[in-house]
Amino acid sequence: MMMELQRNSEKWKYCWLFEVGAMRNAHLKTVRKLWKDSARIFFGRSAVMAKALGVTPEEEHRLGIHKLSKQIKGQVGVLFTDTEPQEVVEWFLDFQQPDFARSGNLASRTVILPAGPVMRHHSDPPEPFPHNEEPQLRKLGLTTFMDKGVPTLHNPHTLCEKGKPLTSEQAQLLKLIGEKMVNFRVRLIARWDAESGEVTQVENPSVLAVVDAEEDEEMSE
Repeated sequence: MMMELQRNSEKWKYCWLFEVGAMRNAHLKTVRKLWKDSARIFFGRSAVMAKALGVTPEEEHRLGIHKLSKQIKGQVGVLFTDTEPQEVVEWFLDFQQPDFARSGNLASRTVILPAGPVMRHHSDPPEPFPHNEEPQLRKLGLTTFMDKGVPTLHNPHTLCEKGKPLTSEQAQLLKLIGEKMVNFRVRLIARWDAESGEVTQVENPSVLAVVDAEEDEEMSE
């Protein structure tokens, strides 16, 4: 990875540092796919990436890039591209991926399951759960009964309340019914310009990494 990072720092006009929080690998793969013809993205061990680019003026692989690489800490990645800065910022402002919440996340809204058949919203229109999934629904905290072969609630059930941490059971139920509660976004941190050697901090971008997912394997491309 170190040699690849160095080669790419020599190839492209800009190097962006971005933050992903605790994201799933699938989301970064989506970004990679959408940028595959106009950029190269690296996401791996921050210490290795920083060392490859150099964190001091004496160690830096390209002029001025140490000012960016010394910020490579935690769950961050770098994107090399020739695409002009305004277009990059606008793209990431617009990019988001809906996702299911995980245990420990704060509920973004209150979800109440109405009395009657328990419905799955993965399809349009929603459809009731099959009879063989009723044991799992009961295990996750729903007091269901079978009505004509369909898992059913006697009374409305508050699955979660806005602003409160989700339990693992609540998170599983939200996923089962198809209720996506978070949006993944990327936060741009800084940009290195190969021509000038200057590093520009990204001021107040509303591109935010929603901390909503698990850590995943390292990746680069």
